Amino acid sequence: MSCKRNKKNKMEIKYDANGLVPAIIQDAKTKTVLMLGYMNEEAYLKTNESKKITFFSRSKQRLWTKGEESGNFLHLVSIKNDCDNDTLLISVNPQGPTCHKGTDNCWGEENDQSFGFLTKLEDTIAERKANQDNEKSYVADLFRKGINKIAQKVGEEAVEVVIEAKDNDDNLFLNESADLLFHYLILLKAKGFGLKDIEQVLIDRKK
Repeated sequence: MSCKRNKKNKMEIKYDANGLVPAIIQDAKTKTVLMLGYMNEEAYLKTNESKKITFFSRSKQRLWTKGEESGNFLHLVSIKNDCDNDTLLISVNPQGPTCHKGTDNCWGEENDQSFGFLTKLEDTIAERKANQDNEKSYVADLFRKGINKIAQKVGEEAVEVVIEAKDNDDNLFLNESADLLFHYLILLKAKGFGLKDIEQVLIDRKK
C-alpha cells in the first residue's frame, strides 16, 4: 500500500495528541536501524530544509539537530511514511556514531554492511583462515595450500558454471553457481577483501 499524499504532493503526516510522530532512523547503505526519535512539524520541516536530521526533544522541550554538540550528524537521504501516515522511516548517511554512548546505533551494535547468509559464510571463511591448522576443514586446507590453489579452484568452478549454463539442468547450474560463489568468497578473503569491497567498486562505477 502506498502512502497518501495531498494534491500538492506533500507528505501527509498524522501527528499524535502531542503533535509528534515517531521517526525510525536507518542507515541508507547498510539498512541498519540506528535510533528512534520524535519529530513535530517544525522538526520535520527543518530536517527537509537543512538536510540534517532534527528532532523534537521531549526532555528538553525544544528542537535539537542530531550532532549539534558531538558533530555526529545524520545527513538526510530520504523520508518515507508508513501506510497509516503515522510513522516515518528516514534513511540517512551517518557522520560518526549515532548513540550518545559512542556506539554505532542505540542498540550497541556495529553498523556493518550485511549480505544476509553470505555475510555469515564470510565470517566462517574468515574463522577457517585464522585457524588453518584445522585438518578436518576443507576451507582451512585451501588456505594452507595457498593462493594459487584457491585461484585454480575458482577457475575450475567457473568452467563448470559455463558448461552447465549451456545445458537444461537448472539444479546442476545452480549447484555449480553456488560452488563458484563459495570459492570466490574464499579467494576474496585470501586477498584480504570481502563482498563489501566489490559492492563499493560497483557503487563507484555507477557514479
